[in-house]
Amino acid sequence: MLSQRVQKLSESLTIAISQKARVLKAQGKDILAFSAGEPDFDTPEIIKEAAIKALHEGFTKYTAVAGIPELLTAVQTKLKKDNNLDYETNEIIVSNGAKQSLFNIFASILDKDDEVIIPAPFWVTYPELVKYHGGKPVIIETFENTDFKITAGMLKNVITPKTKALLLTTPSNPTGSVYSKKELESLAEVLKGTDILVISDEMYEKLVFDTEFTAVASISEDMLKRTITVNGLSKSVAMTGWRFGYCASKIEELNKAMIKLQSQSTSNINSITQKAAIPALLGEVDEDIEMMRKEFEKRREFVFEEFNKIEGLSAAKPVGAFYIFVNHKNISNDSMDFALKLLDKTGVAVVPGVGFGSEGYFRFSFATSMENLKEGIKRIKEFVR
Repeated sequence: MLSQRVQKLSESLTIAISQKARVLKAQGKDILAFSAGEPDFDTPEIIKEAAIKALHEGFTKYTAVAGIPELLTAVQTKLKKDNNLDYETNEIIVSNGAKQSLFNIFASILDKDDEVIIPAPFWVTYPELVKYHGGKPVIIETFENTDFKITAGMLKNVITPKTKALLLTTPSNPTGSVYSKKELESLAEVLKGTDILVISDEMYEKLVFDTEFTAVASISEDMLKRTITVNGLSKSVAMTGWRFGYCASKIEELNKAMIKLQSQSTSNINSITQKAAIPALLGEVDEDIEMMRKEFEKRREFVFEEFNKIEGLSAAKPVGAFYIFVNHKNISNDSMDFALKLLDKTGVAVVPGVGFGSEGYFRFSFATSMENLKEGIKRIKEFVR
C-alpha cells in the first residue's frame, strides 16, 4: 500500500531516542534526556507579547504564502545587519521551520540521481530528504583532527558531473564546529566556474563561542549568487514549537518554485508566529539571546572538561551550538548498542553517532540545567567504568 519513496525513509534517530526516553519516563523510570536539540529556556517575553497582541487584534486569517510584508522586511533587515547580505523581500520565503525550507529546496532542485555533497557528521534529516526526493547523498567523512570540517581538497575530490549541491552546516549539529572565513573562501574557490548550488544551514549562528560567525553567502558575489541560506529562530530564540524558518536566495526561478510548492502543501505558516517573529528578527531580544549564549558557554566548559576526564571517552571542544560529540571508540564502536544500553541501565538518553553518519560517537546536548548535566555525566562515568 505504501509508496517505495516513503518506505525508504528512515525514522529520525533523534526523535526515536527522545520518544523512547519519554515512554520510559511515563512508566515511572528516572530518565535524564540529553537527546533533543531544544533550548531549556522559555521564549522571551517580548515575543510572547507580540503573539498575544496579534491574537487580540484578530490576526488569525490566511496570509501570503511566503510571509506577510512586514515579516519579510524584518528578515531582510536581519540579514543585512547581522550578515551584511542584501536581499530583496521577494527573495525570502518563510516556512514551517527550517526543516520545511530544506524540504522545499530539495523538492525544487533534485531529479533522480542528482548528487548532494554532505559532510559527515551531519544532521540526521539531510540525507533522508535528499533520498526522498530521488537524489543521491554523497557523504564526505570528516575527522576530529580537522575539527570535523571538510577541506577544499576533500570537496574537489567528490565533485562529479551529477553534483547538484553542497550542503554546509555552520555551526554544526552535532559537532559544534564552525567554518572560519578563510576556510569558506577556500571552498568557494573550488566551486568557481561550476553550477553547483550551496545550501547553507545557519540555524545556530547566534550560539558561537571563542570565534566569529561568517555567513556562507557573504564570502563573495559568486557565493551569494549560488547560496541558499537557511535559518530560523528555533535554537537562538527558544522558539522550537513556534515553527519558524526561512530561506533566502538570489535564484528567481527557485524562489518561484518553492512558493508554488508551499502553496500546494502547507500554504502560509501560522499567522501568529509571523507577528511574534518580527521583534526577534529586529534585535529586540538580543539581550535574551546573549544571556542564553553565555549560559550555554558555561555548560560547554563543564561538559568538555568532565567528559575528557572519563577514561575511554574523549571529545573535541565545540565552538558553536549546544552539543558535544563524544568519542567512545575505546569502549565500543557500535553507537546504537552503546546508547540503548546506556538508556536501559542508567536512564540517560543520548543520540548514537551512527544517525549522524559517524560511528563510535554519541551526541550529548547541554541545553539543560547544570544539575542535570552533573547527574547525567556521573551516570555515564559509572556506566563506562
